[in-house]
Amino acid sequence: MEDTPIVEGELVSGQTKISNKEMIKELQLKGYGESENGPLFLELFESLFLLYSNKLTLKKGKKKIDFNTLLEIYQKNEPEALTKFLIYRDLRNRGYVVKDGFGFGSDFRVYERGQFGEKGAKFLIFGLNEGQQEKMGSLQKKIEQITQMGKEPIIAVIERRGEVIYYKINKMNFYENKSRLEESFQI
Repeated sequence: MEDTPIVEGELVSGQTKISNKEMIKELQLKGYGESENGPLFLELFESLFLLYSNKLTLKKGKKKIDFNTLLEIYQKNEPEALTKFLIYRDLRNRGYVVKDGFGFGSDFRVYERGQFGEKGAKFLIFGLNEGQQEKMGSLQKKIEQITQMGKEPIIAVIERRGEVIYYKINKMNFYENKSRLEESFQI
């Protein structure tokens, strides 16, 4: 991020719009935003990260939008906005390209370092706050679907202090040990 120049953006319909063609190319190479032959649109967590890193000046009309204001806007529609931002920031700081999740309840798609644009995402990340409950049945279903796609499911847990801890999830089968079970009930 240190070599990314400061980008100018405009807040339009809950997304950051980047119109400068040089900036669009620069950001796309680094894995930011989505564009279809026109301006680049950043997701709110991407905009928050760039604001946090002092790489974005954001305006809505003539009013300048800062990090806290954008976070408040984001939290109105997305209750887990801060969780998503913390995970996104952590992954970006570790050198990963991160995109919005595409289903299965995942928050993010994460590409291996150096593989963005060459291969598909390797990991799908689910964000949880410490103490948040998740039903095992729904988690199991998500894991099965993700592994069938050839992706690795990972849970990112945000601790109370804001640290992110990652847990790789694997499917595990338990078999009933009938011989030991019968022995334990004999008197």
